[in-house]
Amino acid sequence: MPNSVNTDEKLEVVDTSSIFKDEKEELKQTDSNSQVLVDDFSKLPQQFQDEFHFTWRASIVGSLLGCLVAASNTYLGLKIGWTFGASLFGAIFSFAIIKPLSKALPARWGGGYFGPKENCTAQSAATTAGGLSAGFVSGVPAMYKLGLMTTPREDAVRLLLFTISAAFYGLFFAVPLRAHFVVKQDLVFPTPRAAATTILSLHDSVEGEKKAMKKAMWMGIWFAISFLWTLIAYWVPFFDTLHFFYWIGSRANYQPLVHADTIWGWNFRWDFPFFGAGLMTPGSTVVSFFVSTVVVYGIIGPVMVSQGKFVAPFGFSAAGDTTNRFFLWPGIALMVLSTFTELMVNYKSLWRGCVGGARELKYGIMRGVNYFRRVVLRSTLAEEQNEKYASKVDEEEIFRPDQLVPAWWWIGGTFISIIFTCAIMGVYFHMPVYQSIIAVILGFILSFVGIQASGETDINPTGSIGKMSQLVFAKMPADSLQQVQRNNLMAGNISASAASQAVDMVGDLKTGQLVGASPRSQFLAQFVASFFAIGIAVGLFILFADAYPCIVDPNPDAECVFGLVAVKTWTNVTALLTGDADPLSTPSIIATIVCAIAGVAGPIVRTYFVPDKYRRFFPSVSAIGIAMINPSPEVPLSMLLGWIGGKVWKKVDPLAYDDYMYSAAGGLIAGQGISAILQAVFKLANIEPNIFTGSCVFEDGVPSCP
Repeated sequence: MPNSVNTDEKLEVVDTSSIFKDEKEELKQTDSNSQVLVDDFSKLPQQFQDEFHFTWRASIVGSLLGCLVAASNTYLGLKIGWTFGASLFGAIFSFAIIKPLSKALPARWGGGYFGPKENCTAQSAATTAGGLSAGFVSGVPAMYKLGLMTTPREDAVRLLLFTISAAFYGLFFAVPLRAHFVVKQDLVFPTPRAAATTILSLHDSVEGEKKAMKKAMWMGIWFAISFLWTLIAYWVPFFDTLHFFYWIGSRANYQPLVHADTIWGWNFRWDFPFFGAGLMTPGSTVVSFFVSTVVVYGIIGPVMVSQGKFVAPFGFSAAGDTTNRFFLWPGIALMVLSTFTELMVNYKSLWRGCVGGARELKYGIMRGVNYFRRVVLRSTLAEEQNEKYASKVDEEEIFRPDQLVPAWWWIGGTFISIIFTCAIMGVYFHMPVYQSIIAVILGFILSFVGIQASGETDINPTGSIGKMSQLVFAKMPADSLQQVQRNNLMAGNISASAASQAVDMVGDLKTGQLVGASPRSQFLAQFVASFFAIGIAVGLFILFADAYPCIVDPNPDAECVFGLVAVKTWTNVTALLTGDADPLSTPSIIATIVCAIAGVAGPIVRTYFVPDKYRRFFPSVSAIGIAMINPSPEVPLSMLLGWIGGKVWKKVDPLAYDDYMYSAAGGLIAGQGISAILQAVFKLANIEPNIFTGSCVFEDGVPSCP
């Protein structure tokens, strides 16, 4: 099973414990460079040896595919706080689209040879275009929840400008880090490695091409099923939710079963994205998530309400604790501290990453300074200075200088991005320049941590990085409490965005290293895709916020179809750090302390005391925390069913499972994300939903449909 780790915003889906455990060593034994040599074209016809790495067709197709993933990530992120990378989706679907067109069309209309390096370019564009949604399902909505902004539509300009800045400093900053993390350390990077393996297999032979088209076909089939089923559900609620407990309880006149559905939400939803997520997520995470939800919202909550210990099942009442209010901070403690601890138990490699990344950054900047002094100021530099900071190609570098990204590209781009960010933060968010610079620097430093963690374990700790910045900014001066909170959240958003983008970009550069696609071609594709990412991220957030105002409603008791797990975490952490949090009851404080200890102890026990072969059975501490915060039992139920379905599939036909599992999961996830956009449009257009209400819950004779 793939190794899936919730990191507040990012769900990684590749098995680091089994599939890639020894792959790096095996590659080193068979290939002295542990890479795909860029001049090894022995298997290709002569006329294809100098194929183009960067093309507009690959960049545009990849960007559009990334937009599909961004739509799904917005839906999933608002639901549960998880998002998915677009690597494999972009690799497979771009092949399925471009390969036939390359044969059918003349060169001037987009035809011509399509090889693995251009496929890698398309995959890089997809990853970039799909990667900017994380902030819009966490930190940005939290600002509205705290009353720090007006409405997304009124704030469209500043949201757009902030997203522009967030899209580029991670892109430029990733370039110098490639030398250390990809070339020198040669980190595994499981997900990018899987993408590279997939791309190479697609182009390996005629048989590989047939298999690739079959993968794309199954992805398309499940995409269509997910899309059409969810679209029909807008008018026919039977295709959305099945109320088994309500139907049985009503017939048997047994109210506890009725209340299990109508009050506690124990029903079945056709939540295709979470079926797909369950397919890709390891059992330790899925089972921990489901069992914890049963305990919290199926046992403890109902019992405490019936005994009068909790004043209501849900909500934030001044009269006392409710189930979700009581478990909110214990859940946050488990989520945040377990992720921090996961990073800290790998402190040696993280420190190595920080030192190496800082060294590469220093040398890159000094080369730029020397170039400026030598060319612009016409200064004569000492031979020692020229020698120390001269541009040298690493002996392990496999690309020619003209295939690498010029230093002045990333230095100039980073410099302009920082100035632009400071200007936007100052003019539109009233954040002092020095605080903006500190936030960007923190983002850069924490990028080293994120890349090292992602390269070794496939964990992209975006949420934790944001929380680290928020902690630093907790006591930063400002004129009012609202401005302190605004600065705190924006600092977290800036750092998390910079680190998230840098992690994704360096991961793509690892894929290119393995495939043989030049860093320059990938950089250009990522640059093009960033413009798609900006438009889709802001547009989708405004669309969903208009259709579902609960996303940005400051009222914590506002009824919402989305769980808003990440939003609640960012909101409450900000309130706590700025001294604006509501007081907790004594039992909730005790539970939070216990969970904080468990959040630290869990990863330590798993790392140092549990043998490797048993670690996959160790409960996911982070998933338990999510279960406490998420008040929607249908989500873990859907994931459990997806996971069980995957187990059965693997048992019945392991070969088909290995070949098509990711394709099926990708289609399931993407399909409902696109239909969710159409449903939001229908809602804004006042198109009447729920035409058939026979399957709905009836309250006082009136149908109550989702």
